[in-house]
Amino acid sequence: MRKRVFLDMKLLDIGNTVERAVNNAAELGVSFLTVHGTDVKTMRAAVAGRGDRPLKLLAVTVLTNLTAEDLIQQGCTMSPGDLAVHRAKLAHETGFDGVIASGQEAERIRAATSPGFLIVTPGIRLAGGGAGDQARIMTPDRAISAGADYLVVGRPITEASDAKVMADTFIRHIKEARAGRVI
Repeated sequence: MRKRVFLDMKLLDIGNTVERAVNNAAELGVSFLTVHGTDVKTMRAAVAGRGDRPLKLLAVTVLTNLTAEDLIQQGCTMSPGDLAVHRAKLAHETGFDGVIASGQEAERIRAATSPGFLIVTPGIRLAGGGAGDQARIMTPDRAISAGADYLVVGRPITEASDAKVMADTFIRHIKEARAGRVI
């Protein structure tokens, strides 16, 4: 079985550096690579670095731990949702394969891009689970019904007293949600 590697580097640098880093990841056979979706120059460099290789480029829209107040502190007056959709459109137009975005923005991103544009959603928690340091969380079923293609589940599993039981619980929730999803 061929393993797929998700390299969550969240690259953000000048074009030349991003292009070389993406080229190196593509040469290694990485399946997915994250690049911050903050500007078109960086994203164009990433696309150039990938060339015609099968590496899937994913633009990080807005980190799921950021609130509107955090964005204001950074000098951005857009809401997290509006900024995520804006960056998703830029990524789509630039030739990226998808985005990293909260499930809270997934439906709007899907409407603003295309059916084949990937939406990878972190900040996934079970109902009643603690948010931790995440500001914009969502349950697996809600994220999938909103349009998420892939879910990122980390700490709820790695910090559980029984990681296997917790992983199995998430898998069950995901399977149930996918069974009800209209594809």
